[in-house]
Amino acid sequence: MSITVDYFLSTSSPWTYLASKRFTDMASKAGATVNVYPSNFGAVFAVSGGLPLPKRAPQRQAYRMMELKRWKKRLSSPIILEPANFPSTAPISSHTIIAAREAGEDALELSNQILAALWEEDSNIDDPSVIEEICYACGMDGAALVAAANEPAIAQKFEVDTKLAIDRGVFGAPSYIINDEIFWGQDRLEFVAEALGVG
Repeated sequence: MSITVDYFLSTSSPWTYLASKRFTDMASKAGATVNVYPSNFGAVFAVSGGLPLPKRAPQRQAYRMMELKRWKKRLSSPIILEPANFPSTAPISSHTIIAAREAGEDALELSNQILAALWEEDSNIDDPSVIEEICYACGMDGAALVAAANEPAIAQKFEVDTKLAIDRGVFGAPSYIINDEIFWGQDRLEFVAEALGVG
């Protein structure tokens, strides 16, 4: 029986980026179905005790950067540690992933490419034209998806996805739920692999 993973992500999260391709490989190897849920983590933090990066204590911000440097080295990642276009503040990237999902496109691959655009290329993923180009690079109709992303129905689905994250107990990105068990963070992928039977 196929395993299903509910994947809650933030397109602005370096940790989601660091996990994205490794998680995709695991899910593919396991033959898992992945439900992709971009979520508003500002709203999630508001009910779960989290804080956006600028509001965190200086020592927490310093430790975050230390950890990013460690993981960059450990994974030989091309991640740009302090991209000029971070943080993303517009919902267009998340809305377009949802539009792709609703259109039956590969929302997981699109999310990976949007994350890479920010964290590898320092692209402005708040710019609809940038998102459109990423869609085309994924073999999707970028103009159609960005147009759909601006429809109220997609904004409503973003709110629904965010509420689902809150209702399921999600409090940070990335989070993976397998058989009602939450795995939070790119440093928990070893446990995700075990749950998928590929560890």
